[in-house]
Amino acid sequence: MPGTFSAVVLAGGTGARLDGADKSSLEHDGRTLLEHCLAALVDAHEVVVVGTAVPTSRPVTFTREDPAGGGPAAGLLAGRDALILTPDLLGVLAVDMPHVSAATFRRLREASPGADGAFLADTDGRRQLAGVLDPARLAGREAVVAPRPEDRHGLSVRTLLDGLDLALLAPEGREATDVDTWDDVRDLRTEP
Repeated sequence: MPGTFSAVVLAGGTGARLDGADKSSLEHDGRTLLEHCLAALVDAHEVVVVGTAVPTSRPVTFTREDPAGGGPAAGLLAGRDALILTPDLLGVLAVDMPHVSAATFRRLREASPGADGAFLADTDGRRQLAGVLDPARLAGREAVVAPRPEDRHGLSVRTLLDGLDLALLAPEGREATDVDTWDDVRDLRTEP
């Protein structure tokens, strides 16, 4: 897996189904969900977190989409724009997926050659917000999609990535589990 690998963590959501709670600060196994993401991205040369700046266990860059609350596609593009390095491969991870690990991202990176990227799927085959992309396919002369900044707010990830050749990776164990509701938080806290 040669080349530069950088990543964007999407942590700026509204937490609407959690009554506005900040998902990134929720704890699981003694660590915040944000710290779980940073552990999953240990192989990344650079990490940008799209969300509110908080102390972290490793150096990261914090940014926000403009205007804030633009959704995950706007967040992904804002995170990509905040990178210092120009990576060969760009990781993306939603902060609410605490079972995604460094091994998950290694498998995603191994699955991406020959495609525009690879994403984790859930058990029903739906693409999750955990994956890797060729960043040249999102911007620049090879771009399949390159929305103008004013068109990013509210853009869906499905629309952003439509037209890209993305491999789907079946989950191992609970990798594809996300935390969207208080019931999900309860289930996460009562896991064996």
